[in-house]
Amino acid sequence: MTTPPKARAAAAKGGPVVLDEISKQIIEQLQMDGRKPYAAIGKAVGLSEAAVRQRVQRLLDLGVMQIVAVTDPLTLGFPRQAMIGIKCEGDLEQVADELSQIPEIDYVVLTAGSVDIMVEVVCEGDTHLLEILGKIRAISSVRATETFVYLKLHKQTYSWGTH
Repeated sequence: MTTPPKARAAAAKGGPVVLDEISKQIIEQLQMDGRKPYAAIGKAVGLSEAAVRQRVQRLLDLGVMQIVAVTDPLTLGFPRQAMIGIKCEGDLEQVADELSQIPEIDYVVLTAGSVDIMVEVVCEGDTHLLEILGKIRAISSVRATETFVYLKLHKQTYSWGTH
């Protein structure tokens, strides 16, 4: 998931957005159930439905959060997931832009360390993974890749900034 432009702008102007406890509680309620009614959230956090609606809209406008449906790749027929480390030369932003155009890549991050860019892929199987690696290696600035195949997802969370 990419950082929303508004969040990047907020961070660039004055640093991170500081959340009060009520905003954190609202986010936690939505993390448990993104379709929870504002009235029910208000009851849980001690605000009116209208106040919750305003706060949620402000959090969305600031880019602090997004409300999205998260799918399960295994259930949808994508049993192979992997993280791929990529060593590059030249303009990393340009390579990241090219990688972002590959539909199977759902995560692109520039890194410091032994690789320049990390990407996450969701695939139909090993043959599909090989095809994606071929697309990545066809980018002229890519010098090497290292693939880390997911054997089992042990933990995944979306609760940053609320604890």
